[in-house]
Amino acid sequence: MIWCVDDDNTIREIEVYTLESMGFTACGFADGLSMLEALKSEKPDLIILDIMMPEIDGLQILSKLRSEAAYKDIPVIMATAKGTEMDKIGGLNSGADDYLVKPFGVMEMVARVKAVLRRTAKQETTNDITVGNITLKEAEHKVVADGESVELTYKEFEILKLFMHNPNMVFSRDKLMNEIWGMDYIGETRTVDMHIKTLRHKLRNAGGQIKTVIGVGYRLEKEV
Repeated sequence: MIWCVDDDNTIREIEVYTLESMGFTACGFADGLSMLEALKSEKPDLIILDIMMPEIDGLQILSKLRSEAAYKDIPVIMATAKGTEMDKIGGLNSGADDYLVKPFGVMEMVARVKAVLRRTAKQETTNDITVGNITLKEAEHKVVADGESVELTYKEFEILKLFMHNPNMVFSRDKLMNEIWGMDYIGETRTVDMHIKTLRHKLRNAGGQIKTVIGVGYRLEKEV
């Protein structure tokens, strides 16, 4: 799924139409806030993000994506009417994977999308992460606990991945809310507790590696 974020209806519709005609699945957003809202329930394979938008601009959105563990690896192509060398460098230094200077041809857009997807796919780790009795296969989006495959929801997988990249680190409920659900998520920290409960249950005996730090939050230890 590729998301096209642009407040210009014509440009956005052309982007979506072109990508779908080339075999991609695409979706358009008229502003950054609606895109951030959609992120709470779905994660795209790539985002084409316009810089000049009302309320929250593309660079602010990019900064937000790169600052949150759940979204920092989403490839982003910046689309901008600005074409100076410094504007391009500024976007890339902010974490963009590529850029398109308006007006751009639709086939150039498709070529850049394909190139970024190829490049980021090669960068994906193929190494398994193992902590104690839990193995997380990041590239395959699979988890094995005590030698048995475990089916996790997207949020459960992201929580476990965050824990496994940071074994023994204590995460407060607020920190987990920010990292996994996003800073704009309106909800209670009870949501975190419920996800931890179901995650532990699905991991069976290995779920005991997720320890409660009373008054603080949770951490993943190497042993049950």
